[in-house]
Amino acid sequence: MHLYQFIRQLQFSNVPHHTRQIINHSLLDIIGIAAGASHNQTAQQIKNYAVKHYAPTHLYSRLLFDGRAVHPLGAAWAGGFIVDSLDAHEGHFTSKGHAGATVVPALFALADACCNQGQQISGSELLAAITIGYETALRAGIALMNSTVEYHASGAFSGLGVVCGGARLLNLTEQQFQHALGIAEYFGPRCPMMRLVDFPSMLRDAHGAGAYAGINALLLAQEGITGAPAETVAMKNVQHYWENLGQHWEIDTQYFKPWPVCRWAQPALTATTQLMSQHPEINANNIENIRIETFHESMRLQGHFPVNADEAQYSLAFPVAALISRGQLGPSEVTGDAIYAEDILAISRRIEIIEADDLSACFPEAMLSRVHISLKNSHQYSSSNTPAKGDPNTAMTSVEFHEKFQLLTSCQFPQTRINVIKEAITNLEQAKDCKALLQQILNP
Repeated sequence: MHLYQFIRQLQFSNVPHHTRQIINHSLLDIIGIAAGASHNQTAQQIKNYAVKHYAPTHLYSRLLFDGRAVHPLGAAWAGGFIVDSLDAHEGHFTSKGHAGATVVPALFALADACCNQGQQISGSELLAAITIGYETALRAGIALMNSTVEYHASGAFSGLGVVCGGARLLNLTEQQFQHALGIAEYFGPRCPMMRLVDFPSMLRDAHGAGAYAGINALLLAQEGITGAPAETVAMKNVQHYWENLGQHWEIDTQYFKPWPVCRWAQPALTATTQLMSQHPEINANNIENIRIETFHESMRLQGHFPVNADEAQYSLAFPVAALISRGQLGPSEVTGDAIYAEDILAISRRIEIIEADDLSACFPEAMLSRVHISLKNSHQYSSSNTPAKGDPNTAMTSVEFHEKFQLLTSCQFPQTRINVIKEAITNLEQAKDCKALLQQILNP
């Protein structure tokens, strides 16, 4: 299907049932992450930045879980940064990145701006725009990763998904849309991802930059600014990535993360969880040492003694130690005072991480880890080669998504507020407009 035709004609009710379920779980997941991140250091700083430098005009949007009005460009910047600051969002193997952490906050900002100007957007229309944003961002990511040598952060491609979903909400002409695609790609952040793995910082996977690039491109195209063709869409050697739009869904191949840390740490955490479930005697008081065997990229995470939340979430030793010490791994374990907590660091000191050649040989087709735990009583327990929970073939259940949402949000809101947010998400498809959901996620 032609891309512009796909954007204009897609009805959420016509999307396959399984794909609609994934979108609904994705929305629950991203909103939960935004809530869990809403008061961390990065979120506070980026929201203050947006308020100072992106004053509202005739266009304005509210900041996520904050309520202050800023220009949609500022809301997109901040929204992407906020979700990115808690590394719990879904990802996608063949694009080597993430779509939702850019697409969802950017489209929330745009939808809020449209509603504030009197436009009515139904729940199903917002879901259609989000679906378009996911599907096209993932395909742009595949095209980028297969046409360039360097491993780019997700913001490099996900802004194109913002343009595609936003073009639906703004009813852009095909000419405006094509220019917006070109502008978003041309101004898109081509960020070297492995630099952030080696030197973690608040910049993360460039979702704030991708969200900004997408909204900026839409607004420029509306004003008649022209853009060169988007190579990740228009080049002959990538066009086959776009030919089966509406027939095959890249959304279906996404993975989800049970814990708010790097994807490469998830297999070891899954293995540790399984061992703890099978052997209740494994606890913080009994640990003699832990050896993690994993693939090269995961081994590079290390991170025994992080100095900030970014390092804690781009690490391997610390989250495994936190899981064993605290019995859970949520926002409270990878931000704030927990980073310096002696009960976690005491376990982290006992962890050795080594590269296993057989596991490195499987990457990236399979991401596997083995965990060996030795107790003070000389008992030893070892996992098998373990993939991460949340992959398409180890999918999270609906119950597990709701448990994760509870873990992410309970540190921020009372249960009554959590229940209202969940109800607004559940009822979105039938809602005549999306204001009920926006009220819940854009107010403090």
